[in-house]
Amino acid sequence: MDTHTETIPTIDLEPAARRLAALLDGVDEQHLTGPTPCPDYTVRELLGHVVGLSTAFRDAARKDLGPTTDTPPTDSLPVLPDDWRETLPPLLDELVAAWRAPAARQGMTRAGGVDLPAEVAVVIALDELVIHGWDLARATGQEYEPDEASLRVSLALLTPDDDAPRPAIFGPPVPVPADASLLEQTVAMSGRRPDWRPGA
Repeated sequence: MDTHTETIPTIDLEPAARRLAALLDGVDEQHLTGPTPCPDYTVRELLGHVVGLSTAFRDAARKDLGPTTDTPPTDSLPVLPDDWRETLPPLLDELVAAWRAPAARQGMTRAGGVDLPAEVAVVIALDELVIHGWDLARATGQEYEPDEASLRVSLALLTPDDDAPRPAIFGPPVPVPADASLLEQTVAMSGRRPDWRPGA
């Protein structure tokens, strides 16, 4: 009997994906050229990145390896498709469904040109949804309240560990007060200022 899957934490991407999708209607055309907490991205490019990562991690779950999973996100600035309002919500649904498949978290897969265990890839996918949801909300002046379970998974991934060094793609952690909320701690650990506002 294969008991491997019993050791894999139950991580559901739906709460984080749903909260990110709920922000899309609040993105006006004038927001697209505005800044985000990601210094290199406007809102347009941030949304393009979300499209790209959703596609890549969906295909990583399916073990459908190819151009979508082989390209590092730093190779070029993301391009936002013209039909993103129609295509991004169902793409997020596909991402959620793909990681619910029984075989999705078994074995190895690839994302961003990096080979990694599938059970690690799903954690990274969740963190991407949580953090970029916050980025989008802040950049467009919307409220954002991720679920606690997703935040705790994201914070655990981002917190430095002597046995598993923090990935270089994350900026240095930003200090926060001892009474900072779980969301503020997670955002700060990703290298972002929790008090970030456009123009501030």
